[in-house]
Amino acid sequence: MRPPETTQNIPEHAGNALAAQVRAYLSDLTRHDVPVTYHALAKSMQLSPPNTIHQITMALECLIEEDAAAGHPLIAALVISKTRGGLPAPGFFDSARRVERFGEDPSAFHKAEFDNAVKFWCSSNTS
Repeated sequence: MRPPETTQNIPEHAGNALAAQVRAYLSDLTRHDVPVTYHALAKSMQLSPPNTIHQITMALECLIEEDAAAGHPLIAALVISKTRGGLPAPGFFDSARRVERFGEDPSAFHKAEFDNAVKFWCSSNTS
């Protein structure tokens, strides 16, 4: 796992705390079987500018690494870009590639990962 990047307004230790908050939010969202945009997620996390989307993407990368290491579906698949036709930003696919989870077709990979994440994390909420 690479060390978290820091910026002027993002303490180094904040990534893990934010990742845990993001996981809890997304896990709850699985009951509705709907994605959330990066912007809406940042707003739900009550993040303040600057760098709100960067904070979210760093937390999502942390979740991808955690999920891949545990053999779980990528809960980060629930987060999409409003400008990419229902797909996550390229960083999602880059991170999935780094943890050796990415297939060849971004749309098919994302759909499968989204469906598996909803099923897995929703059932984790009820057990």
